[in-house]
Amino acid sequence: DSGVAARSRALAEASALAALKTVIVSRNGSIVAERGYRGHTTRESTNIKSASKSIISALVGIAIDRGLLQGVDQPIAPILKSDLPASPDPRLARVTIGHLLSMQAGLERMSGSNYGRWVSSGNWVRAALAAPFVDEPGGAMLYSTASTHLLSAILTRVGEKPTLMLAREWLAPLEDFRIGAWERDPQGIYLGGNQMAMSARSLLAFGELYRNGGRTPQGRQLVPEEWVRQSWQSRTNSRFSNDGYGYGWFARAIGGRTVHFAWGYGGQMLYIVPELALTVVMTSQENAPSARSGYRDELHALLADIIGAAQS
Repeated sequence: DSGVAARSRALAEASALAALKTVIVSRNGSIVAERGYRGHTTRESTNIKSASKSIISALVGIAIDRGLLQGVDQPIAPILKSDLPASPDPRLARVTIGHLLSMQAGLERMSGSNYGRWVSSGNWVRAALAAPFVDEPGGAMLYSTASTHLLSAILTRVGEKPTLMLAREWLAPLEDFRIGAWERDPQGIYLGGNQMAMSARSLLAFGELYRNGGRTPQGRQLVPEEWVRQSWQSRTNSRFSNDGYGYGWFARAIGGRTVHFAWGYGGQMLYIVPELALTVVMTSQENAPSARSGYRDELHALLADIIGAAQS
């Protein structure tokens, strides 16, 4: 089969990517290729970095489905009242759950050059809410881990349990899915959208859940199907890559197909290609940037080869 040969060739050539740790290719719900490079395995724990933003988004969708949150248009200020600044910017009252999910809160970014300063503050939630507005709520995409951290704080309040416990409870029926170590802020709130450990296999199980419309392989609905659809609908675009962005998921055309993906620093990738029933996970060394170096584009190119192989 020329497709299998092409895929094997692509995965063999990928060993030239020095930062690459693992690749898993799943088609129609079955793993068709799985490779660890330089001694790494797909069951070892790895820091999935910002790929965890897609998991936070799933938990928000479940919380809405369970009636713990009203919906994406719900304002965040009343939930986080105790952490608002003394004289808040009136625009804070207009920021919604949806704005946090699509990175359109309008608040100054706490990713990139501001990240270190933010996580060294004594209260990350307060610091995030006290950030100046650099755009209107609902304006341009301002990619910020502070936005997903506010969602983790919101989940903790409405769920009356730490975000990790909610994740373990709500996603328990998903076999192979397990969150390991996960960083917390000084108040004990799990860091929404970064510093989450899991295996490549676990990330695959999560990806398969979304490819399946929110259902487990056994057919149990964990995430509402409508939430998967809404999360994949692009609402804005990254000013860095021009990729579309929905609720915690990027979208772009790769290999001539629409691809929805979670992306973490260093090259932690979860790709879903619905038209081909394809889910692909790639994990990488977490300590070097992947966008500026061109490495992320090399991973996209590897996916394009995998897509080509799947079509031949």
